[in-house]
Amino acid sequence: MPFLNINDLEQKEPVPGYKVSFIHTGNMTLSYWTVTAGAEIPTHSHPNEQVANVIEGEFELTVDGVTKELRPGDVALIEPNVPHSGKAITACRLLDVFHPVREDYR
Repeated sequence: MPFLNINDLEQKEPVPGYKVSFIHTGNMTLSYWTVTAGAEIPTHSHPNEQVANVIEGEFELTVDGVTKELRPGDVALIEPNVPHSGKAITACRLLDVFHPVREDYR
């Protein structure tokens, strides 16, 4: 189906305070996150390339030991297998794009 509305997608909460809806294509995964202020995601890594986008709010992201506060319009490029973690400074809406598909998110 070539057209979707993210408001119609199933929402999951894989980490407390992190609600997400996924779109999977043949080559990538798009993750639309709604994050509660103060919610943290622990340090982790994965074999997927990731592009992290802040749509609304402020989000503190640490990538390979470097921490930056991200605001709307800021984008972080995360190479495969690089450790990263994050914390919502305020309530946030984020979009993460992964290549290849995040099979663990199916």
